[in-house]
Amino acid sequence: MSKLSRRNFITYAAGGTVALAAGQIHAHDSISFWPSGTPSGGRDPGPHDPIREAENPDIINPPITDSGTLPNLRYSFSDAHVRKGSGGWTRQVTQRELGIATTIAGVNMRLNAGGIRELHWHKEGEWAYMTFGKARVTAFDTEGGWFMDDVQIGHLWYFPPGIPHSIQGLGPDGCEFLLAFDDGNFDEDSTFLLSDWFKHIPSDILAKNFSIPVSAFAVLPSPQEEYIFAGRVPGSLASEAIQGAPKSKMIFTHHMLAQAPIKAPGGTVRITDSSNFPVSKTIAAALVKIMPGGLRELHWHPNNDEWQYYLEGEGRMGVFASSGQARTFDYRAGDVGYVPFAMGHYIENTGKTPLSFLELFKSNYYADISLNQWLAGTPRNLVTQHLELDEQFITALSLKKNPVINSQ
Repeated sequence: MSKLSRRNFITYAAGGTVALAAGQIHAHDSISFWPSGTPSGGRDPGPHDPIREAENPDIINPPITDSGTLPNLRYSFSDAHVRKGSGGWTRQVTQRELGIATTIAGVNMRLNAGGIRELHWHKEGEWAYMTFGKARVTAFDTEGGWFMDDVQIGHLWYFPPGIPHSIQGLGPDGCEFLLAFDDGNFDEDSTFLLSDWFKHIPSDILAKNFSIPVSAFAVLPSPQEEYIFAGRVPGSLASEAIQGAPKSKMIFTHHMLAQAPIKAPGGTVRITDSSNFPVSKTIAAALVKIMPGGLRELHWHPNNDEWQYYLEGEGRMGVFASSGQARTFDYRAGDVGYVPFAMGHYIENTGKTPLSFLELFKSNYYADISLNQWLAGTPRNLVTQHLELDEQFITALSLKKNPVINSQ
């Protein structure tokens, strides 16, 4: 996540309050926010939150193209409950927080240097993107093979359902990352924890299983203390290697930022799915970067809902839901966005710095359909009769997909 929304939050909040008090509230489409101006519909003289209004200009003063009652498609991790441990913290945005998000749930987690997300496994597949620092991940496969790797900013990992694993923050300042699970109803408390299982096995059964005396299990740690706990920064990968056991043939990590990007006039796109990260069978992803004034072109996805995580910058998304339904939402670093299956949409960079975000899908492959490319690939006479636009529009259509368009 960006430095603005993390390390400089206090400074930003204080500065933002001063700016608002001075009346320097950003206006959208030359219409002022309440209460400093009077937009169409009249003032809001009652209680209101000018900070929230400034963050969501297209909610307060929506484009005239918005229509209908499309549900909320935005939620901020800054509004999510934080669970703290001795080794870091975590918070989640699931279907409980964002009701429309049925396919994917997200977790934002921070591990201090040496901090350990304890050994565990899930019913769901776990996909992750590193946003800060360095971490070590371990896993163990069904063939008895072990896996260990160090990851940093821009790296991914994926652990299939049922595969046990761990995460640990490395020096000098640990790590932070996004976790995504292939079920909107995922809950961190539903994790299968090593310490929790040990607490719920009779001591005599543990003794028989591990062939040691019952007394060895007289004192066990509390699962509440183990979820994320402080630990020692590990040694090198070589020094921690498991002797006498095979290394897993499965590769659970991937360097997304090392991929050659798809370059477009207004930015870049990197796509990671099972075609270049074979283990990731249930989540496909794209990392999109839009330069100031640029646009993620009008498009839709034919394979599943889209779950988004905004990494940096500011932008707005307009979503078309058919049947005369359309709505516009504003996003900034740390926000989650959602687009239900097959709904047409665009994302525009409304800030002065690059806008970067992840598109995630509960799918083994990435797919989208460009409105421009589709119309260019349709008989001209047919398109002209539908839209009644002149030759200038027809000539401008492109058979080449440009996923990110520049400001010109």
